[in-house]
Amino acid sequence: MRILLRVKPGASRTTVGGRYDGPNGPALVVAVTARAVEGEATKAVLQAAARAFGVRRAAVTLVRGATSRDKLVEVAGEEPALRQRLNDLLDGA
Repeated sequence: MRILLRVKPGASRTTVGGRYDGPNGPALVVAVTARAVEGEATKAVLQAAARAFGVRRAAVTLVRGATSRDKLVEVAGEEPALRQRLNDLLDGA
């Protein structure tokens, strides 16, 4: 399943949850403590997304946005369960 993410690098703590209504549609907000330097924030985002969706890190692949705050990721897994978790996260649960 492909998921849009909005990244907030340099946050005080890593969190996944909330909705960002951007130009590409609703995106899941992912805040990470890593700075946006040399791909560190992107690595942290992929790890945080994997934890939030309850999948292994290898199941989360960056599709687009390596150097952008707006990222598109592919999460491998059972789509109904992933979609339910995404809805919960977008609602801030």
